[in-house]
Amino acid sequence: MATPLDIDQLQTFIAIVDSGSFTKAADRVFKTQSAVSMQMRRLEERVGKQLFIKDGRGNRLSAEGEKLLNYARRIIRLNNEAIAAFDDNRLEGTLRIGTPDDYADRFMPEIIGRFAKTHPNVEMYIVCEPSPDLADRMLKGELDIALVTHNPRLRVSDVVRTEPLCWVSSANHPIREDAPVPLAVGRRDCQWRQVACATLDAVGRDYQILFTSWSCTVVAAAVLAGMAVSVVPESALRTGMKVLSQADGFPPLPPVQIGIMKRAGVSPSLMNAITAHISACLDNMTPPMVDDDLEGDVKSITRIYPRMRSGQILPSW
Repeated sequence: MATPLDIDQLQTFIAIVDSGSFTKAADRVFKTQSAVSMQMRRLEERVGKQLFIKDGRGNRLSAEGEKLLNYARRIIRLNNEAIAAFDDNRLEGTLRIGTPDDYADRFMPEIIGRFAKTHPNVEMYIVCEPSPDLADRMLKGELDIALVTHNPRLRVSDVVRTEPLCWVSSANHPIREDAPVPLAVGRRDCQWRQVACATLDAVGRDYQILFTSWSCTVVAAAVLAGMAVSVVPESALRTGMKVLSQADGFPPLPPVQIGIMKRAGVSPSLMNAITAHISACLDNMTPPMVDDDLEGDVKSITRIYPRMRSGQILPSW
């Protein structure tokens, strides 16, 4: 029978990756740097692979380290869920959560499912509205926490995820190059709509807005029917969509940042629990599967705007 992985070693491993160094990780896990190094040697011996590669004065993850990281996060998260399930001091109360429907479609199933298992006595009230409306609700005290598109010019939020923003069309319907680009986008104050129009304006490409809706389902339907082009984050890509690149005449777009807005006055333990849970779920979220012939397009965009760790600052749009 194989010896199970050590939870403490995995926690230290994650701390090194998240903090960026063995020294900072030692502070996080309350160990000496030598103890941290010893744990990593033992973990490498256990898996039989080198997890870190020397890079100048620091260390970076090896390919095997990247592979282990995904498993380590899942193991730690499941371990925490198991402990919480038998905690007599479990959190109780109500959380009013807001999210745009496109984020709800991709992120909320895992967030709700896992949080409900960990904190079964917490009632969740979910509101699906565009980011500007959610920000207004937060100011009025009608929500406790909101997942929004980060826009520091309009609202304050803590960045928890960054991913590429993609031009998309139907994989089964070609776009006429001799006609204005038909767009399906959100309302005038939609951040992605503004970015899409500004980007096309910058390269002098004509376009026409044919569909306007806050519903990601409606926008996706227009795209999949071959009636329009749109912009969606990588996590919102669907089967049947084609990612358009510079070769198709569509310039690169800035990345999307997802942020969390929090209302003051909510129980600190409850707020910390849901915030940490959302951050962990979004950080561990993998890109959706795409058709093999589209994979190169997605990779080309991720090379231009690589996914970054939560909290890193990127250009504001």
